[in-house]
Amino acid sequence: MSEVSITLEKKQNTTLIPMVILTSLFFIFGFVTWLNGPLIPFFKLACELTESQAYFVTFAFYIAYFVMAIPSSFLIEKVGYKNGISLGLLVIAIGAILFYPAAEARTFGLFLIALFVMGTGLAVLQTAANPYVVVIGPRESAAARISVLGIANKLAGFLAPLALTSLVLSNIGDYTAEKIAVLSAADKEKALDLLALQLQSPYLYMAIIMFVLAILVKFSPLPEINLDEDGQVMHLSIFKQIKEAFQHPQLVFGVITLMVYIAAEVLAGDSIGGFGKQLGVYGETGDFYLKLTSFTMTAMVLGYVLGITLIPKYVSQVFALKASGFLGFILVLLIVLISPKMMVQLPGIPQLPVVIILVALLGLANSLCWPAIWPMALQDLGGFTKIGGAILIMGIIGGAVFPLLYGFVADAINVSNAASGLHETAKSGNQIAYLILLPAYSMILFFAYKGHKYRSW
Repeated sequence: MSEVSITLEKKQNTTLIPMVILTSLFFIFGFVTWLNGPLIPFFKLACELTESQAYFVTFAFYIAYFVMAIPSSFLIEKVGYKNGISLGLLVIAIGAILFYPAAEARTFGLFLIALFVMGTGLAVLQTAANPYVVVIGPRESAAARISVLGIANKLAGFLAPLALTSLVLSNIGDYTAEKIAVLSAADKEKALDLLALQLQSPYLYMAIIMFVLAILVKFSPLPEINLDEDGQVMHLSIFKQIKEAFQHPQLVFGVITLMVYIAAEVLAGDSIGGFGKQLGVYGETGDFYLKLTSFTMTAMVLGYVLGITLIPKYVSQVFALKASGFLGFILVLLIVLISPKMMVQLPGIPQLPVVIILVALLGLANSLCWPAIWPMALQDLGGFTKIGGAILIMGIIGGAVFPLLYGFVADAINVSNAASGLHETAKSGNQIAYLILLPAYSMILFFAYKGHKYRSW
């Protein structure tokens, strides 16, 4: 791959300014994205959904990445990186505003539209930001740079469920399914309407913040980058670019690997709350299960810190990806095999089932996948790096499909257990359904060992 030229407004060959701006943006990505975890059990209660229906939250949000990644690449080609990021923030603001009428009507379909719009804004931001961070410095340290951004992302993911629970849903203990069930039809509708309305203010404030940030980014010193220095791509149509990009096996395998990794990451973060609620992890206030996503994010932050410390000085990003695949595979087997009645007491928190801790530790296994997959998949793409990045973003569809599959599998097993009279003695569908992640970690191992090395079909 030829050297990529980066023109800075005041200084050349420095990554400080873009890294500061990108780190701030990745914090925003994380905060918006990881609110989905507590929203799943929230919508399940407020909109009276089944387990599988509730996971349409992740489907609506992440399907936007698949649908909008290529259009986002085209948009960035036309308006540039900085304007593209500003537009992405504005789209997120529009999606946040849509939560207001959705909560007023307490209509799940309107919430899903709002989530899709927010996902669209994030697709634009991600399409711009990820190739950017790969090329602004040495490729061998790209995983370390992405790990820095990952810490900001997952720190926000740690804070988001806590903020939503503490500031907005602190009275969720008053809205348990058992308490709602004994209410009259009129009182039940009134209670659920009041519960849904609690989302209006925080998402309105989020919209204002996104709008302000869009203006700040517009006038920031974020430099443009040129990924097509030799002009080999600019004359090609978007469809020709896609066709040429798919001639690179490392990209194709990278997209598949990113898809299944995202599935594992989203499932670990967004399913843990519902699983914890099913296992009775309520705490003294009745809302502790809504905070469990923060446990997964804590494990991911730990993994990113290890990545910054170890890559590339002590271990390669290829080795890190191998370790992630093995750890994830082992954790999934333990999650399915261990009894949900095995408990552990950690300082300062309610007693937890060991299996919940294992689900949270999937965050550690997943943490180094994103920063390793990106540079490995984009290596040697030359001028096709931008379209390659957009195609990789399409791999985020894994976060839409796999959680929905998890919900259907969990529902099917739970219904079967109930029909057989085993619902109190057999392992729940929520626990067994984690088996769908075994193929995901197998693909991660294949890409780490073989897939990233291929350069022709």
